Amino acid sequence: MKRIILVAALTLAVALPARAEEGIVTYKSLAPDVAFDLARAALNQCRKDGYQVAVVVLDRFGAPLVELRDRFTPVGALDIAKGKAWTAVTFTRDSADFVKGIKEGTISAGLANLPNVTPLVGGLVIQAGGSTLGGVGVAGAPGGDKDEACAKAGLAAVQDKLDF
Repeated sequence: MKRIILVAALTLAVALPARAEEGIVTYKSLAPDVAFDLARAALNQCRKDGYQVAVVVLDRFGAPLVELRDRFTPVGALDIAKGKAWTAVTFTRDSADFVKGIKEGTISAGLANLPNVTPLVGGLVIQAGGSTLGGVGVAGAPGGDKDEACAKAGLAAVQDKLDF
């Protein structure tokens, strides 16, 4: 009888930590300093190219980490940049790919009407090591391709900090 109780106690002791692990989720997250460096590099690239823009970096859940707006950029550009970043992180694809999918019919056009979705070029997914870390959106340059180029410059500036 003592042996059965001992075996049951040992089984329970081994099973409890495993069961606790099932209830815990770990994930990678973007450090605020890296998010700021990314946004700053994107803003600087657009300035270098002659554009006044807004840059927004979101975490993996779509919450803002950094919002930057150059002094002559319309305030509404912040909302557009946030929407581009939100679209990228939510659908785990760059906003240009999202727009292309709608045009080609591989993505339902109805998704573009959902709250916070901004189907415009200029939003990129931030990924590293197989994990989605967030999204970056740029708005205000004369064309989404120019916004996207600035976002790419921002990502390139912090890529060494993202690789793990």
